[in-house]
Amino acid sequence: MKETVSALIVAAGTGTRFGGSLPKVYVDLCGEPMFVWSLWAYDTLPEVTELVLVVGSEHVEMATDICRRQALATPWEIAAGGQRRQDSVRAGLHAMAQQPPDIVCIHDGARPLVTPRTIGESIKLCRQYGAAVASVPLADTVKSFAEDGAVLKTLDRSQLRAIQTPQTFSYQLIVAAHDKAEQDGLDTTDDAAVVEAYGHPVVASPGSKENMKVTEPDDLPYAEWLLRRRLGLPASPAVRVGHGYDLHRLIEGRRLVLCGIEFDHDRGLLGHSDGDVALHAVADAILGAAALGDIGQHFPDTDPQYKDADSAVLLAKVVRMATDADWAIGNVDITIIAQAPKIAPHRERMIQSLADILGMPTSYVNVKATTNEGLGPAAEGKAIACHAVATLVPQHS
Repeated sequence: MKETVSALIVAAGTGTRFGGSLPKVYVDLCGEPMFVWSLWAYDTLPEVTELVLVVGSEHVEMATDICRRQALATPWEIAAGGQRRQDSVRAGLHAMAQQPPDIVCIHDGARPLVTPRTIGESIKLCRQYGAAVASVPLADTVKSFAEDGAVLKTLDRSQLRAIQTPQTFSYQLIVAAHDKAEQDGLDTTDDAAVVEAYGHPVVASPGSKENMKVTEPDDLPYAEWLLRRRLGLPASPAVRVGHGYDLHRLIEGRRLVLCGIEFDHDRGLLGHSDGDVALHAVADAILGAAALGDIGQHFPDTDPQYKDADSAVLLAKVVRMATDADWAIGNVDITIIAQAPKIAPHRERMIQSLADILGMPTSYVNVKATTNEGLGPAAEGKAIACHAVATLVPQHS
């Protein structure tokens, strides 16, 4: 029978050191969520017959949508991870149990710069020895220290290596080792350590200095630079542009809020939140420019916590999401479509309110209005609509 090789991409961590409202593996890297680059690296190898992505249980649907957009050539599935990395790996391994592979490559979703060559070398050595880990020699001198900071010993760095992923194993070997570790209460952060603990040798396969793990926010610009160089793209990413649109029906018994400013009007906008179409359109424009989905995805109208929510609070959260993804807002321009009320007398207050929510000068914000020449529900006084355009610029260039 033909040998089967599965890739297990672990992307279930919370990324607490990285910060942000989503785990770091969802942060944009050259136009795609970080973990997608790892999927593509394994997808290019003909010997890889299955991709299993392990994510947090609360992100299964989001990850599934992302994977569907990639048109991956290799069959794939999503598995829900556990509290520890060790638990997530075990969950991914058991997801393969129905049709177990011969070999499994375990890879961190936060190592987006892995190459097919590194993966292939790991698979080749695994065939020979049953367990192989990508690694690189240490360039720095390494010392061990006492608790008071005193040097205890200078270690021989010729015998030391920095361990990366992939860590590649015989499937039966790594499953048995993880199951035994679970029974024994063994806690590790490294899959090779699980195998080593039960007496099986692990060999080093060639890694790469570029196969870095994105851990801190400052790692992201370097990873982006490396990836853009590899892809032959300009060193600095271009300005990103996003468009947002929203429309809400006008009804009696609701207050009217636009750009966070309450208007004295006989009707207000129907919505699960406060119905502020202007702020909703701006939020979608920012999310679109940052490739972070849309407002309905992050603040669904089926969630009771957003009932009558202040849209200014929601927009502020969107701004933080863009900032966490290493983007700064360049400018925002909106066009409100309404027959009434008149926008012009309130434009300056609206600009100031929007600028305050976005945390930027008023000179970067513009508010316009039109009646749409009597065409459509907004022009007929039945609704209010808004178009928004936002530009984002990299915080690190």
